[in-house]
Amino acid sequence: MTDNKKPLMGLSLYELKEVAKQLGMPAFTGGQMAKWLYTQHVSQIDDMTNISKANREQLAAEYTIGYMEPIDCQKSKDGTIKYLFPTASGKHVETVYIPDHDRATLCVSSQVGCKMNCLFCQTGKQGYEESLTAADILNQIYALPERDKLTNIVFMGQGEPMDNLDNVLKVTQILTADYGYAWSPKRITVSSVGLRKKLQRFLDESECHVAISMHSPIPEQRAMLMPAERGMSIEEVVELLRNYDFSHQRRLSFEYIMFKGLNDTTTHAREIVKLVKGLDCRFNLIRFHPIPNVDLQGTDDKHIESFRDYLTNHGVFTTIRASRGQDIFAACGLLSTAKKIEEERHKHESE
Repeated sequence: MTDNKKPLMGLSLYELKEVAKQLGMPAFTGGQMAKWLYTQHVSQIDDMTNISKANREQLAAEYTIGYMEPIDCQKSKDGTIKYLFPTASGKHVETVYIPDHDRATLCVSSQVGCKMNCLFCQTGKQGYEESLTAADILNQIYALPERDKLTNIVFMGQGEPMDNLDNVLKVTQILTADYGYAWSPKRITVSSVGLRKKLQRFLDESECHVAISMHSPIPEQRAMLMPAERGMSIEEVVELLRNYDFSHQRRLSFEYIMFKGLNDTTTHAREIVKLVKGLDCRFNLIRFHPIPNVDLQGTDDKHIESFRDYLTNHGVFTTIRASRGQDIFAACGLLSTAKKIEEERHKHESE
């Protein structure tokens, strides 16, 4: 951040009041800052006009809003828009805006790259670079041109949200708090491959929806696709989930990318039914989008529909997720800033 100033964005009401207190301002100034940040979305401290000029100057000497506009965007033929946001540390992260009739969903990233290294995911091939700060995560919403149209947010972009749990929880708190965006938690879904203790903490401390990346109900095969299986097996994940109530407002879903001849057989469907029996959940079947140097193929639509029908007929509510933004590499599993970082490096070297 410029001149090592700290961002106000991403701070809770309590923390904003502490900032005011440390600078010798009245505690209510923290409440004023919260309103300017999370209701008015100001881009500079001087816009906080009901705070005295002297206090604004004092605040601006040490802090900044943390507002950073996207530096690039690509628009898909289906209306999906992929934005490239800078981070405070000088890296980049991708965010996807998905309009759909009366809904508008934002797919938010929580890390630059990812440690999970799932076989089918381009972000994993980028490698892990850093976890985003609360300000970096929130800025993807705060500085989004379509911010006021949003109806839903999904933490399904780059990174594993549970691997950056403190900051993800902080952002979801601001999104749902009265002093913040005042959203219902049911407008927010947080995904995970399943990380021991982190997933349990999220389930205990948040009321947001949860989406678990399954991709195979067979442990050995899931481990081949997703190394995280070795840390917390899908059976352990499901057993943990059985301790929570998903029959009311909060929703549990499983994400399932379909690979031709690998995880799309009747045996797999039967194992899924057995695994989640009695669990209040839904399945989202996802088309595979090929990535370089990975020898996997997607299941054809007819076979996906047959798989859906089997699960539905055996009591598992199942939908096929529409594929959006594939032509701009914004679809599931395709996000990566590695190329952009390389382009930036070459640009600087040539200057």
